[in-house]
Amino acid sequence: MKHVFSKGKLAVVLVIFCINQVDAQTDIPKFEFGANIGFLVYQGDLTPQKIGSFRTKKLSIGLHASKLISPAFSIKGNLQFGKLEGNDALYDDPEYRQFRNFYFKSPLIELSGQFVWNILGRNYRDRGFSPFIFAGAGLSYLNVKRDWSHINTTYFDPEVSEVWSGLGIDTTTSAPKLLPAIPIGLGVKYFFTPQWAINAETSYRITSTDYLDGFSKAANPDKKDSYMNYSIGLIYRTGKKNRFACPVIRY
Repeated sequence: MKHVFSKGKLAVVLVIFCINQVDAQTDIPKFEFGANIGFLVYQGDLTPQKIGSFRTKKLSIGLHASKLISPAFSIKGNLQFGKLEGNDALYDDPEYRQFRNFYFKSPLIELSGQFVWNILGRNYRDRGFSPFIFAGAGLSYLNVKRDWSHINTTYFDPEVSEVWSGLGIDTTTSAPKLLPAIPIGLGVKYFFTPQWAINAETSYRITSTDYLDGFSKAANPDKKDSYMNYSIGLIYRTGKKNRFACPVIRY
């Protein structure tokens, strides 16, 4: 009887110890790391579409890391690689675009910091959907190559056309190499295990330049240029692991 009683006391002590240790040592998620793939969409003077030039969308690849600071908020660093392109010749409405024939292309490397709000406060949930919105600040590297060599000089009379006078200004104005941008966007992620999730997001970059495409005075100097990113990806979340395994008590 004494032997059984001793084992009982030992079991109680071990259970209390395990409960305390699990409560104290079980990690909550702290970081998220991810990669995504998608496309960049240029918005500016070389497209008549308000939603951007989807006809010249280009592949983009991104890497990101997030620090979870509460169930609802996190801070994310994002590195994006891609390309921007615009082409007047792809649009025949209005018809002058076919004759103006401006074109540009540029690689893009963007580094940004973003503040993310998990709308439903599910940063620490093991599984399920989590919609989010974000905003931040970033800096993009560009190398803009503009081309106006195919302009129709019959349609645009060099003596009277504002396009030509505008080109005189644009061609002597340097396109930006480093471009500050404000990313804002929304998305959703779905954790199918405590560590792994898939995500999808769309984001818009606000800029302060009208020379993202290399043209301004010869096109539409009253409106700034911008770009958007659409992507899907995979996320790995650290934490959520119990480092103490309680022993099995046998009688």
